Amino acid sequence: MAKNTANYETVAIFNVQAGEEGLAALTEKFKALISANGTITNVEEWGKRRLAYPIQDETEGHYLFVEFTSTPEFPAELDRIYKITDGVLRSLIVVKNEG
Repeated sequence: MAKNTANYETVAIFNVQAGEEGLAALTEKFKALISANGTITNVEEWGKRRLAYPIQDETEGHYLFVEFTSTPEFPAELDRIYKITDGVLRSLIVVKNEG
């Protein structure tokens, strides 16, 4: 029987106006959500970086990078939650190619 999971990478950019506590809460929220629906293989907090262009009048964002394994249905739900969460400026989820 075929394996029913795939490897993914996601990057989220959070609004730095949320403050240190707000950024920590957003980071923990998404790490917990991903680990509840899959297996996290790598987490990197890239920290505050200047954006290439303003997003919602913001020029800086806090970056979170997560590699994870999950069922193919979960990334769509993760994307939906990114879109409805205050403080998320942008997000991207991609399937990681093997080999």
